[in-house]
Amino acid sequence: MIGKLKGVIDSQGEDFVILDVHGVGYVVHCSARTLQGLPPTGEATALAIETQVREDSIRLFGFASEGERDWFRLLQSVQGVGAKVALAVQSVLAPGELAMAIASQDKAAFARAPGVGPKLAARIVAELKDKAPVFGAADAPLSLARGADQGVGFSAGQSAIADAISVLVNLGYGRSQAAMAIAASIKALGEDAPAADLIKRGLKELG
Repeated sequence: MIGKLKGVIDSQGEDFVILDVHGVGYVVHCSARTLQGLPPTGEATALAIETQVREDSIRLFGFASEGERDWFRLLQSVQGVGAKVALAVQSVLAPGELAMAIASQDKAAFARAPGVGPKLAARIVAELKDKAPVFGAADAPLSLARGADQGVGFSAGQSAIADAISVLVNLGYGRSQAAMAIAASIKALGEDAPAADLIKRGLKELG
């Protein structure tokens, strides 16, 4: 299996790039977001690769990071989501936005992707609510949750987040669950929101 490719960009298509690795051109399918982030033709790049083997084909999917590849795999764990739909979702939502959309149960965010209707969008947020890793923008609350366990000192804004998570945990919620709820609260209220407001909003998210 191929897990990573590093080479020179030979050419690009609508949903793929041909990567020249020591004279061998690999056709790598990518999201529109990944393609837009690639350097010009003739320059070197590296992509994390997901290899999918079927009876009649072998397809390579490329990602700017391993985190994006993890999301590609996770999205396909939802019934009705194949490689094409997963890439479509990743074309409109970055990893951090995916995490926040799931944390806040934002079905409309997923429905923006071609091929994702209201029912499938609802299924994605429902099935991934307890599975989704915390990436990007949602990473801060989880990091603070871990730091709080270790007695790490925080700035005023970080302290409010850590305090809000701690309160939710003391109320009986799991630490990751609390962190995701506060991540959604931060999205709605801003990073400088006081702990009391974050807690109130967090409880609403959990409810």
